[in-house]
Amino acid sequence: MKDESRFLCMAIELAHANVENGGRPFGAVVVKDGEVVATGVNEILSTNDPTAHAELMAIRSASQKLGSANLEGCSVYASGHPCPMCMAAMRLAGIGKVVYAYSNADGAPFGLSTEAIYADLAKPFAEQSMEISHVPVRLPSRPDLYETWKRRREGQ
Repeated sequence: MKDESRFLCMAIELAHANVENGGRPFGAVVVKDGEVVATGVNEILSTNDPTAHAELMAIRSASQKLGSANLEGCSVYASGHPCPMCMAAMRLAGIGKVVYAYSNADGAPFGLSTEAIYADLAKPFAEQSMEISHVPVRLPSRPDLYETWKRRREGQ
């Protein structure tokens, strides 16, 4: 079996096990240099954390194991189409490849599609379902936040 299929099968097995344990049907595997670095399952129901998606749990575990927030060179294999939050997190982590087994179309009849969220996010802020606004408040008694961060990073 090709590596891609093998890693996807691992993610699906994790998802099945999660369902058997009362969780949602999602599993993910982080791979680097052909080796599994970390796995994760959807833990939303057990933690009441809406961000506890399988991909994020696997990313968190991989970052800890590799001792870095930079997961460049890693790939993620997911049982289902990653949601926009997970896709964004994978990009922020430097993951270069994402492969998934079940599509949003596969999940739609079961209420497991994030297609509507992707569509909403593609709209301009003013047209999205969530109110989004920029209010440029600054603290007059403190130096600029970003400048402070930059100076500390540079050791000044």
